[in-house]
Amino acid sequence: MKPKIIKFGLYFIIFAFGTFASYWIFGNFLSVKGKNQTSTATPTSTDSPETGFIVFEGPKTEVCPINGQMFTKEEKDIWSTRRPLLVMIENHFDSRPQSGLGNADIVYETVAEGGITRFMAVFYCNVVKGSPNKYDVGPVRSARTYFLDLASEYSDYPLYAHVGGANCSAATVGGPCTTNIKAQAIEQIAKYGWNNKGTWGDLSQFSLSYKACRREPDRIGDTRATEHTLYCSSDELWNVAADRGLTNITEINKTSWDKTFRPWSFTQEDKASTQTASQISFDFWGDKAYSVSWKYDPALNLYQRSNAGDPAIDFNSQKVITAKNVVIQFAKESRSIDEHMHNLYDLIGSGEAIVFNNGQKITATWTKSTRQARTVFKDKTTNKEINFVPGQTWVEILPIGNKISYEG
Repeated sequence: MKPKIIKFGLYFIIFAFGTFASYWIFGNFLSVKGKNQTSTATPTSTDSPETGFIVFEGPKTEVCPINGQMFTKEEKDIWSTRRPLLVMIENHFDSRPQSGLGNADIVYETVAEGGITRFMAVFYCNVVKGSPNKYDVGPVRSARTYFLDLASEYSDYPLYAHVGGANCSAATVGGPCTTNIKAQAIEQIAKYGWNNKGTWGDLSQFSLSYKACRREPDRIGDTRATEHTLYCSSDELWNVAADRGLTNITEINKTSWDKTFRPWSFTQEDKASTQTASQISFDFWGDKAYSVSWKYDPALNLYQRSNAGDPAIDFNSQKVITAKNVVIQFAKESRSIDEHMHNLYDLIGSGEAIVFNNGQKITATWTKSTRQARTVFKDKTTNKEINFVPGQTWVEILPIGNKISYEG
């Protein structure tokens, strides 16, 4: 056999072996559950150990400014080098079970379009415990203007993760803009300075590498349409932000992200009381696929979430999603304001609200004076700011007049 042929054969064998090794490493260490590995979660909300999550030892002496829970100093050392990360996560029926909602400190939910709701999850303290999946949050979807109003509460330049968003699009190529200016989320992001050098907190997937976000079409056991398959790594998103000069400090002006942040009040005792609301149920636009129920568990003093009558599961932990506080915020809704069927919710101003915690129902009000100001919830009877139970809070934003049912 000629030497050149032998040499080529050796190169081919080495190349083939290297390729096989790369795929093996990728499949075993970087990927998550794939095809034919369906979610078989048994609904539970106990504190049993979760595979792949970090357990921090030591006294819990440090309070989280966003969820009010106590953490170890080691955990605080992690989150205190960052600023909050806000991620748009979809709730289309084909996106379930979502990943990461159980690790969020606060979750907002309202309609994106067509009665289909979308979440904005706020990650800061809880997420330091990690996840068994490298790409731990998703499926990630597009930006909406009213979520920008909420994101603005969490930093001078918030980290806002999404996949594109409503923008000044035209019905035909080269034609005039057909998107209502109030719905142009991408243009608003630019206006707020979130794309500028030194303040680039916008984490649109189109500006990120595969290392930060990737498509996983068969992540939850069967193949889903492309729009329901983007997952991101929270750690990598924070790394991107740090490279842009946005850690806990905005390097361009040496200002801490929370200089003007107003923490929520978490002084309510975490203790079940006489139940006035054991189950909370509501729809958004009447589509039962997006109906929500929160059932109170007095033994654990928390609420367990169901979507369309089924337990809402976090894919990462395989546990039912729970909350210590459930807030119903009523806001003015403007439906289908342009030919793209965009919606608006007036979240700057004031309105009515209901707060549920410790099995109790509290009639409340909400106010938000500016885009950057935090939404403040007050007891309607006393006009004092409501004290929340330390733990995860869900804010459900519903159109004014939506019916809420609850059982005492």
